[in-house]
Amino acid sequence: MTAQPLEPSPRPAPSSELRASHDDREAVVEQLRDAAAEGRIDLDELDSRLEQALKSKTHAELAVLTADLPRLNSSESQPPLVLKGGMYGASRGPGRWEVPSHVIAHGGVGGVKVDFTRVECRLREVAVEAYGETSGVTIVIPDAWAADTSGMDPGVGGLKDKTTPDRLPGTPLIRLTGSGGAGGVIIRHPNRRERSKLHSNPTQG
Repeated sequence: MTAQPLEPSPRPAPSSELRASHDDREAVVEQLRDAAAEGRIDLDELDSRLEQALKSKTHAELAVLTADLPRLNSSESQPPLVLKGGMYGASRGPGRWEVPSHVIAHGGVGGVKVDFTRVECRLREVAVEAYGETSGVTIVIPDAWAADTSGMDPGVGGLKDKTTPDRLPGTPLIRLTGSGGAGGVIIRHPNRRERSKLHSNPTQG
């Protein structure tokens, strides 16, 4: 029996030739809209580039559309924000603060509160690790944001997810992991008092 010659294995496609996903196209669309808002491209050019972005099939086709635009400072390169409740508690917000792609909160004895309600975040997802420990962790997100808590271990203290799935396009998704510990973890939208402060001081930093 004559052995058949082996066919050469296909070479992997260069990264520029890889097929683009829906998320890849959406990221370019957001960058183009930001560029138009900053006056870098006019509305006619925006419409043209948006149409091309939605039709693009590869990374190379998408790259052409943003090649002449400055790269945004990526929050993904920032180190994780670590909050430790310790004896007296810790918090971040509700003022404006720069959101990294990864937040780690340890409730400790004093508890931790992370408030995203006044932040401006261009990330598509923010990974939040919450460990309730003794006194718990509370996470507050804007009404337009949504959360995925499927990776969370409720522990003894439990997980209370009071958020709604009504996420607006272009807003971040909070991907929550960790453990409720003894104190538990709560993720919710602003309560009545917090909402009143937001409405009375909409520009408070």
